[in-house]
Amino acid sequence: MPESQANEPKTKNPLQKLKEGVDDKEEQLVILSTFVRLGVVVWSGFIISLNYITLPAFGEQPPKDITFVASVFTGALASFGVQAASKKGDGTYKADEERKKAEAANGSVTTVRFETGVRIIPVQPRIDPISGKEIDPQTGRLT
Repeated sequence: MPESQANEPKTKNPLQKLKEGVDDKEEQLVILSTFVRLGVVVWSGFIISLNYITLPAFGEQPPKDITFVASVFTGALASFGVQAASKKGDGTYKADEERKKAEAANGSVTTVRFETGVRIIPVQPRIDPISGKEIDPQTGRLT
């Protein structure tokens, strides 16, 4: 190998520069995952934008269903902490009020757990309105 090539530094790709700049593996993964999420946001935003742009070479085309791409876009934005506000009936956006209501509702949740073999028996027997006979609570048949 000639000496001129040996003295030239090799060009490094961005991933190699990242490995040299950050020693901790966890920090490298955090940075890499941030770039991946950012790429997903850019890609899905581009696909959504294409649905509303008319390109002269392709002519007028009907709008496509972008539900999946929109959900990916929303999820990727949510991973960065961006919350979409929803429109209320009066035409205003109230995301903070909805979030506060959801947080307040989580404090008043009641969890009911049923185990196998549990039977719910009414306190007063049910009476069939046509025949006037009592209905067996376990079988549902007239007695």
